[in-house]
Amino acid sequence: MANLQGRRICLSALATSAALAFASSAGAAEKVVTMRGAPAPGPAKYDRVFVTKFGPASARNVLVLMPGTVAGAGVFTLTGRYLVKKVPGLQVWAVDRRSQALEDTSMFAKALSGRATPQQAFDYYLGGGGYSFVDTSALPFAREWGMKVALDDVRRVVQAARRGGRTVFLGGHSLGASLTAAYAAWDFGGRPGYRDIAGMILIDGGLLGSFDAYNLAQARQQIDALSTGNPFADLINVGVPEATGLFAEIGGVFARLAPTASAQVLQDYPLLPDRFDPGYPVTDRGLLGYAFDRDTSPAELSLIHVNAGRLAGGGQACAGPCDWVDGGVTPIARLAATFGQEPSNGVEWFFPRRLTIDTNGADRMRQNAVARFLGLRLAHTAQIDVPLYAIQTDLAGADVLGGARNLIGRSAITRREATLVNADPLFAHVDPLTAAPAKNRFFKTIVPFLKRYAR
Repeated sequence: MANLQGRRICLSALATSAALAFASSAGAAEKVVTMRGAPAPGPAKYDRVFVTKFGPASARNVLVLMPGTVAGAGVFTLTGRYLVKKVPGLQVWAVDRRSQALEDTSMFAKALSGRATPQQAFDYYLGGGGYSFVDTSALPFAREWGMKVALDDVRRVVQAARRGGRTVFLGGHSLGASLTAAYAAWDFGGRPGYRDIAGMILIDGGLLGSFDAYNLAQARQQIDALSTGNPFADLINVGVPEATGLFAEIGGVFARLAPTASAQVLQDYPLLPDRFDPGYPVTDRGLLGYAFDRDTSPAELSLIHVNAGRLAGGGQACAGPCDWVDGGVTPIARLAATFGQEPSNGVEWFFPRRLTIDTNGADRMRQNAVARFLGLRLAHTAQIDVPLYAIQTDLAGADVLGGARNLIGRSAITRREATLVNADPLFAHVDPLTAAPAKNRFFKTIVPFLKRYAR
C-alpha cells in the first residue's frame, strides 16, 4: 500500500485556486470550486468540500444537491444542465463530500481531455502503471465522518449559496435525500436547519421509514464493528474500497470514448467480478449497460441500477462483440456520460461507513436513544414548514413516498405544499438522474415545483 504523503489528485489541487471552468455539452459555463468545510476529525487539509456549479452566477435561486451512497457530484451533471435551462434564474450546486480529496482522478482527466488513451488510463489504475490503492488504515479518523460532519460541511455550502439574499433549495438522491430531511430537522447551534432553505427535494430517499432503521442495539453493534474495520464502504466486496469507483469510471470512460469497441481488455481483467461479465464478447457500452441495468446487474447492487435496455443477442453470443440496445428510460450514452466524466465524477471512491450508520440511526427523526448515542441533533422535525418534493422508484417500493407522508404528518408541512411522484415500476434507482428528458418523470415534475417556489 502506498503512503498518502505526496499524493496529488485532480480535484484536491483546486484547494489553492478559485475554480476550474469547463464546458458543458450545452455550451453553458460550469465550474468546480473548493469550499472550506467544518472542522472535523482528521488533518485540517480534509476540511473542505467540492462543489460543481451549473448555470449563471447571477441566479437568484440555488438548488444544492447531495449525492447518495458511494455516489459523487457527477451523478447530477445531466440534472444540473437540464434544470438551469428550464428554470429561469436557477443555479444548481452539486456537492462532493470531503472524501473526494482522497481520489486520484488524474489519469481519467487526461483520457477524457485527449491527453491519454483509455488503455493508458486502464493501465495506470488497474495494470500496475502507477496507481497504488490507498492505505485506509492510515485514515482512522474517517470513522468519525458521519452525519454531523456531512451536515456541518453542507451547511457551509448552503450559507455560501444564501449570500446576497439568494433563495436556496436543498435536495439529494438516495442517502442524499435522507441527509436533506435530517438537515431540515438538525439543530445548528440553536438554529434549525429548515430556516436556511426554501424547500426540500427528496429523490428516491428520505427518512421515517424510507430505508432501514437501527434500534439502539443495532447502532451499538455497527459502531463496534466500525471501530476496528475499514472506515470506508466496499460496495462490490473485493476488499478495496475504491474498486467500485475505479471499475465504474473505467467502464464509463471506455463506453464514452470507444462505445462500440470490444470490451475484451475489461472482460479479461482477472479482478473483474464474474457477476459483471456476461461470459461472451461485448462492446464497451454493452459491458457498462450489463453492469448497471436492473435486469442483469446483481440484485444486491440496486443502488446503481438503471432501466436502460439489453444486450443484443438475447443472452447469446453474437457474430462479433454484442452491442447494447437502448430500450429503457436511460440511453446508454447518458449512462456513459454520467460515470465517465471529470473533473466531477459519478462515484465516491471512499464512502464513509459511519454515514450509513448515522442515517439509519436518524430514521425516526427524533432525539431518541439512538440519536443521542450517535451524537445526532434531530431537534426540530415538528417545526419544519418548507415545501416538499419527493419521487420514488422501484428501489424501496412505496416506502419513499410513505416516508414523505410521514414527514408531512410529523412536521408543519401542509399537503398543499407537497409534490409526491411515483415513478415505480418504470424507473430504477438512478434513472431520475439519467433518464432521457422526454421520458424523465423527475425532470417533468421537479421543474414546476421549482418554478412555483423560486423567487
